[in-house]
Amino acid sequence: MKENSRVSGGKTVFGASVGILMLETRFPRIPGDIGNAGTWPCPVLFKVVRGASPDHVVRRGAEGLVESFIDAARELVAVGADGITTNCGFLALFQDQLAKAVGVPVASSSLMQVPMVQSLLPPDRRVGVITISKSSLTSEHLKASGVPADTPIAGTDGGREFSRAILDDEPSMDVELARADLMEAGRQLISEFPKTGAIVLECTNMVPYAADLRQMLGLPVYSIYSFVTWFQAGLMPRDFDSRLIDARVI
Repeated sequence: MKENSRVSGGKTVFGASVGILMLETRFPRIPGDIGNAGTWPCPVLFKVVRGASPDHVVRRGAEGLVESFIDAARELVAVGADGITTNCGFLALFQDQLAKAVGVPVASSSLMQVPMVQSLLPPDRRVGVITISKSSLTSEHLKASGVPADTPIAGTDGGREFSRAILDDEPSMDVELARADLMEAGRQLISEFPKTGAIVLECTNMVPYAADLRQMLGLPVYSIYSFVTWFQAGLMPRDFDSRLIDARVI
């Protein structure tokens, strides 16, 4: 037996460090969506929280659901997750409770990126947020994410397809109409807040349209994809094995 060949167990699943808490939904999850497993460049674990509909979480403030999310997060950690995220930016409300309950890092909402992105911008530029429901995004959601109350915000709730199809959990969605809603929200944000220097997408279903927004607006666009890939990079850092370096090359 080779020296140091003994390995340790302790959990059921290895190599999937990020656990994703999922709402119970039926709407389509196209490539780029957090709930499409093919979106991720690394293995992830999913857990559906029964009874957590988009309407309940977004429009009704996730009332009465915190224990269900904690139980689901604990299950993910017991299976093998080293960190927890969620598939709805409005679950920022549960950040502190989840982090306290599960004992591993928790990245509950894409909105948590706003302070970091703001620190990257010139002093005269602001981070703008695009959300699935501006009317439902309260000061409590912003506070829980560390987002300033005066942050520029635009919503897709005035559009024709995206917000309705997802919040009403419809079984089909016109992707091009949804894309048009995101583009219109982006134009509205820049029109109302021309000093916007970067955009953070609150909604985890907006990722498929991030590249189009970037191209149209010429601004950096951050999403749950950028957040979770950064999150995962800390949970499972790439191993650059220094033993493979040929000293003669240095």
